[in-house]
Amino acid sequence: MEIRGVMASLPHKFRLFVVCFVLLLNVGFFTGFSFVRVTTSLNSQGIQQNYLGNEDDENAEVMHFKKSEQEILTLIHNHVLSLSLIFFILGTLLYMCQVPDRLASFLMFEPFLSLLLTFGGIYILWKGVTWFKYVIMVSGFAMVLSLILMSVLVIKCCLYPQNKVV
Repeated sequence: MEIRGVMASLPHKFRLFVVCFVLLLNVGFFTGFSFVRVTTSLNSQGIQQNYLGNEDDENAEVMHFKKSEQEILTLIHNHVLSLSLIFFILGTLLYMCQVPDRLASFLMFEPFLSLLLTFGGIYILWKGVTWFKYVIMVSGFAMVLSLILMSVLVIKCCLYPQNKVV
């Protein structure tokens, strides 16, 4: 059974169902992203302080303590499991759309690499390799961009099934 490009032939109600799912998925994802913004200020120093603490900084406005191993492992476990499922579903939906092969392939696999680098990087940072905060920033940014682009393409495909998506 071939599912490549089949989205346009699916019933209108199902395509609207997919649009609702993708929109709500984005609400949940960007609620989590907002939490990251609040806890890290979306900068390298904030990322480092969030996981390694800032007890040595007497001028810190907000005191952060180094996360315990249990907290780090729970955070990584929960995020890798849930985000891998999210990207699997979104990648499957994208594959069902009329998207050029190279773009579809890139967007289907890039989030998994970013997921590995982001959350593997958090563990490596927690172990004391502080320059890994930059890897976390770049891979996290790539993951967000992939989610946005995949979501836009899937929604466009569902709402305008007769047009090529790109």
